Amino acid sequence: MPYGWTGQLLRIDLTKGAATKEPLNLEWAREYIGGRGLGTRYLYEEMDPTVDALSPENKLIFATGPLTGTYAPTGGRYMVLCKSPLTDAVACSNSGGYWGPELKFAGYDMVILEGRAPKPVYIWIENDKVEIRDAAHVWGKTTEETEDTLRAETDPSARISGIGPAGENLNRVACVINDKSRAAGRSGVGAVMGS
Repeated sequence: MPYGWTGQLLRIDLTKGAATKEPLNLEWAREYIGGRGLGTRYLYEEMDPTVDALSPENKLIFATGPLTGTYAPTGGRYMVLCKSPLTDAVACSNSGGYWGPELKFAGYDMVILEGRAPKPVYIWIENDKVEIRDAAHVWGKTTEETEDTLRAETDPSARISGIGPAGENLNRVACVINDKSRAAGRSGVGAVMGS
């Protein structure tokens, strides 16, 4: 890891159903230090600021920082970034727990979701293996029920970041929840995930 980075991001085009691995822009990583700064730079470079926040043109970025996965006091944090449906500005919401470190341990500094899936899906990441899987069976469930269901069908130690009915119904204050009770709870990032 060069200076706390894995040097790799995962880009998932939900419209095409394709996942690609790309090198992280390490110049930006050095310049903007951390998931918030780096994720914001990617948003500014890749997205038209006039897009509707709930449209497929918005991007949803899950970003870690150089301390994620370390024993530093902030080592369990990750950021969720997008255009906010609540403020029409950049949404930077963060959460703690195990999801961010596990993303880093899988070899990624960032996941960029773009486009819109034709049906509910979830992303299964297991190191180099990335799959876009059907999530119709968890649509409408609470976040806790979703975590339990997905762990039962994948791996009991899997770390899950997702939404429940608030995000599915595009509630503009919906959160992204991980580890059953940890929330990226600012700016409606859950609604963007549900859109």
